[in-house]
Amino acid sequence: MARPPKDHKTNALRELEAAGAAHEALFFEADGAMTGVEIAQAQGEEVDAVFKTLVTVGKSGGHYVFLVPVAAELNLKKAAAAAGEKAVAMVRSRELLPLTGYVHGGCSPVGMRKRFPTFVDETAQLFDTIYFSGGKIGCQVRMAPDDLGLVVPFAYADLTD
Repeated sequence: MARPPKDHKTNALRELEAAGAAHEALFFEADGAMTGVEIAQAQGEEVDAVFKTLVTVGKSGGHYVFLVPVAAELNLKKAAAAAGEKAVAMVRSRELLPLTGYVHGGCSPVGMRKRFPTFVDETAQLFDTIYFSGGKIGCQVRMAPDDLGLVVPFAYADLTD
């Protein structure tokens, strides 16, 4: 892991610290457009314990956040069922920053501009700690999945195939 850059404090890290949530911020050099799997492997992390943050919009117009393993795809039908929607679709990349305050590849479930209903793939319960974006490219957070729930209320759900 790289040393924290001078401007390493993100909204996510500030919110975790303010809540007193046990976590570890991890920094790395991002080589261009790396996938979540490539980042996990480069950092020596168990790929199944590394989660990506996906933001969707429901048929009703409501927004939802889903955390799924980086090697998996979000099943939109399962996501819609978890959210109580008829259907959900991924938010377009250009809509992500104004909606959440985060860019594609650096979106964290913690510290978004507005709190949205959040769902975490049930496989997170298999791990003592999981990894997810710390709010910018090159930053990850490691923490117990249930501790995440102290900062961002969420429900576990079957979200992948």
